[in-house]
Amino acid sequence: MKIVVGQGSCGIAAGANKVYTALENELKNVDSNVELTLTGCIGTCYLEPIVDVIDDEGNKTTYVKVTPEMASEIIDKHIQGNNKINDYVISENDKNGLDSQRRIALRNCGIINPECIDEYIGSGGYKGLERCLKELDPEKIIEEIKISGLRGRGGAGFPTWFKWNAALGSKDTPKYIVCNADEGDPGAFMDRSVLEGDPHSLIEGMIIAGYAIGANEGVVYVRAEYPLAIIRLQEAMDEAEKRGYLGKNILGLDKFDFHLRIKAGAGAFVCGEETALIASLEGERGMPRLKPPFPAQKGYWDKPTNINNVETYANVPWILANGGAAFAEIGTEKSKGTKVFALTGKINKGGLVEVPMGTPIREIIFGIGGGIRDGKTIKAVQMGGPSGGCIPEHLLDTPVDYDSINKTGAIMGSGGMVVMDETTCMVDMARFFLDFTRKESCGKCIHCRIGTKRMLEILTRICEGEGKDGDIELLEELGEQIKAGSLCGLGQTAPNPVLSTIRYFREEYEKHIYEKKCPAKQCKNLITYSIQEDKCIGCGLCKRNCPVGAISGEVKKAHKIDTEICIKCGKCKDVCRFGAVEVE
Repeated sequence: MKIVVGQGSCGIAAGANKVYTALENELKNVDSNVELTLTGCIGTCYLEPIVDVIDDEGNKTTYVKVTPEMASEIIDKHIQGNNKINDYVISENDKNGLDSQRRIALRNCGIINPECIDEYIGSGGYKGLERCLKELDPEKIIEEIKISGLRGRGGAGFPTWFKWNAALGSKDTPKYIVCNADEGDPGAFMDRSVLEGDPHSLIEGMIIAGYAIGANEGVVYVRAEYPLAIIRLQEAMDEAEKRGYLGKNILGLDKFDFHLRIKAGAGAFVCGEETALIASLEGERGMPRLKPPFPAQKGYWDKPTNINNVETYANVPWILANGGAAFAEIGTEKSKGTKVFALTGKINKGGLVEVPMGTPIREIIFGIGGGIRDGKTIKAVQMGGPSGGCIPEHLLDTPVDYDSINKTGAIMGSGGMVVMDETTCMVDMARFFLDFTRKESCGKCIHCRIGTKRMLEILTRICEGEGKDGDIELLEELGEQIKAGSLCGLGQTAPNPVLSTIRYFREEYEKHIYEKKCPAKQCKNLITYSIQEDKCIGCGLCKRNCPVGAISGEVKKAHKIDTEICIKCGKCKDVCRFGAVEVE
């Protein structure tokens, strides 16, 4: 029998380490042959900490939201008494949400122990590498990737085979394989989950890519804010080298060497752009370079370099083990395979999902994600991170493929999906994302450096009730100029949140500017708090909780808010039990 505790970052943050320790202590007092082990995040972050109990026949019972106090009960009743504790078991609805996914990049996450190479090998790991080294030459490997239709999962969706083929065709040496694991998008954690839950899939994918283009050295550029991912990746690299899957004479064959190392980045969003990432790897400030030449010709140290992100490389071993045609059977005509999304925001079931390309956004949010929190109405979904766009409710039947998403004004990006409900101010949301990209701009381009600053100033004025006639048109003009004149993808996509919200929620901008009202009641300068006399019973709860003493009134008599003093913190509305506080 085996007990498995989910210990991705989300599980640990929810208390999984304490649960593991409690189970460990309880097992010391039990005379049974029970293995206690760990795994990564399976994607249902909202259910963490998660504990799986697997019997000798392989039957699994999944307990969710486990506390240290529940550990003794699991040991006592389930392990010793052989009785499931139904109150703690994952619901059928949540289980169906997992079963309805098609997992390739996340195939082992939450299933195997990321710190045990034998479990990866047992799940079919390194079979794709064996096939490559024993049966295929580099051209045939690239042909398999071409047949698969795999496109880069880092954002642009560029055909993977084309980049590999360009690097193979470059005659200069040495060549390099680089993994972009920077993942700077707010709300995105797909790459982190793979690094923490299945690091060998990345390692195998990079080795295959190295063999395909003729590179003998690889670098994983991962943000330093991912300490657990770095630890597990390094352990996996060390273990792979001991087993002969990495280093000299891979698989004992005197035909290919490949060495891998980790570079911890400082967390600059612009380093998600491949030439800026290369500059950072070389010890320079992360700033983009003009293309051409492309990295496939002159990249790291001016040598041929191939760069893909974690999810892209994680798909490669599966493709080589199962064949490119098997991957191509999934998805749509121009967007093959599956895509991992990070569901965050105003959603009931936040976490990671992996679905076939072409799945409607609505199915992801309301099927797997469980719909909107607190019974509220969905307003929009932000796709593509801070460089993406907001897709309104009436377009939620849009399938998730590169072309369809681009037509909405958003981008696929790396896979962030931030859900917004009726209480979200779209003007303020655009301001938030533009503030992020403005701060993360490297400053090299005037269009990006100055243009985003000017757009942010206009958005801030609008949110503060100082918008004026012509602001919307000026935002549109600036946005198009920045997109056209910026050097790299950061500047070229930075205006997307503004342009997409103007496109679909123009009336909100107009109400902010011309009526000095925030329909979502979020912009402080455009809202007023008041107490409805017919609902107030004079309990004094709002008065006692007001931090600035803006509320007055006698006991059992209607209270009033002094709008000159009120700081619009919302505390009165939060504590009122009778719905007497109104926001206009």
